[in-house]
Amino acid sequence: MTPSAAAAVDSEPQHSQQPPATVRSALRDPRRLRTEILGGLVVALALIPEAISFSIIAGVPPQVGLFASFTMAVTIAVVGGRPAMISAATGAIALVIAPVAREHGFDYFIATVLLAGLLQIVLALLGVAKLMRFIPRSVMTGFVNALAILIVTAQLPHLIGEDIPLIVYPLVAAGIAIMVLLPRLTSVVPAPLIAIALLTLAAVTAGWTLPNVSDQGELPESLPELFFPDVPLTLETLQIIAPYALAMALVGIMESLMTAKLVDDITDTPSDKTRETWGQGVANLVAGFFGGMGGCAMIGQTMINVKQSGSRTRLSTFLAGVFLLILVVALGDIVGLIPMAALVAVMIMVSVGTFDWHSIRPSTLRLMPWSETAVMLVTVAATVLTHNLAVGVILGVFTAMVLFARRVAHLVRIEKVWETDVDADGTIDIRRYAVTGQLFWASSNDLVHQFDYAGDPSTVIVDLTAADIWDASTVATLDAVQSKYAVHGKEVRIIGLDGASQQRLERLSGKLGAGH
Repeated sequence: MTPSAAAAVDSEPQHSQQPPATVRSALRDPRRLRTEILGGLVVALALIPEAISFSIIAGVPPQVGLFASFTMAVTIAVVGGRPAMISAATGAIALVIAPVAREHGFDYFIATVLLAGLLQIVLALLGVAKLMRFIPRSVMTGFVNALAILIVTAQLPHLIGEDIPLIVYPLVAAGIAIMVLLPRLTSVVPAPLIAIALLTLAAVTAGWTLPNVSDQGELPESLPELFFPDVPLTLETLQIIAPYALAMALVGIMESLMTAKLVDDITDTPSDKTRETWGQGVANLVAGFFGGMGGCAMIGQTMINVKQSGSRTRLSTFLAGVFLLILVVALGDIVGLIPMAALVAVMIMVSVGTFDWHSIRPSTLRLMPWSETAVMLVTVAATVLTHNLAVGVILGVFTAMVLFARRVAHLVRIEKVWETDVDADGTIDIRRYAVTGQLFWASSNDLVHQFDYAGDPSTVIVDLTAADIWDASTVATLDAVQSKYAVHGKEVRIIGLDGASQQRLERLSGKLGAGH
């Protein structure tokens, strides 16, 4: 590089992750403060019908989901690792622990939530958050696409049915139009909040009879109180709740870390995944002790907060919880008038913004390896069919592992060449096998069949200079090769290994071929 070129490079701005916005900086910036406040208000409005619906799924009263959403949002704002992310009662958690409420009662239900919180804290201390590095980008893409689909399908009960008034459809269309067009004129107030306010005003003024928030369930009229489950502290109790608590803990961690990673990418700011993991545990403990159903990060409400409203700090998360409590306790009668059509419009726009449209463009599909597309489709299909994001992610990662192993296994090559050597007894023929590639259980499985045990000369060299040994399966295969040649009275020399590969062979087989 010439000096002038080096100077040009040095003069270019260095791109790096932006420092995350803080509550202190938001309080000093009136514009940022307004964004955080209004973002929290919009999220609180969107949380109400969701929390009520998830309570119904879990088989508990509406206030159980609402109190969980309030306590989790406020708690995670303080102890969580990802600013601006919303945690509250979720459908995935409701599905996991619903059998406890149905079969064993409310006290066992809350005991399960508390145990799940403790398990999340323990898993955080064990470093489970570091496993996020093993989730491929194609699984992340499938995760967000499946989530977008689930958000839309969750709105279908409010759009399809004989009892749905026709006026609902133009109201939903009007709400979408407001959220698409208003940001082109002004961004002072979040478009979803304007849409909710205008559609509610129109419905009340015109006297339309529409499905509204109050139809979703009775809103609480008092503050949450401390609750201690009345369950016997016995091994039998633990056997009942432990499987559900572990499932809840794992699902909650997985969804929360995936959502945190998504927000990291959107905001170009880092977050502490370990802190987020134990923060989710603390939030579930607080929710349980106030009679809440627990939960995890909510991708839909997080996208409203981060993408639709532009929030970036913990203040919006904290205010979402505070506003939620105020709305349902003090202003429950007014909030109950909000037509579901307004909230459906908001969630549809969230879905559109969440879906990775670039991933399904023909140009992208042509350039993308088929295995990447297959992993994304498996993740989407599994998530949509089970309505469980954790199942989709697990199957997606498993598919990615299998396809990766298959691809790497096909990169192993064996080249056979004849050589001669001169020793004290004269000239001897030697068969050299040059192995290239990564040797592990998938690629070394057929290695034993690549040698001509009967036809090769008395001296055989297996050259592994361009190969690496990764597991015991490969060591066992090499031992089998040596044994088969020994049956024919022939000598095998394994050469070329060094470093970690040589150490694995020594440790796992207890012997090395000549030439090491």
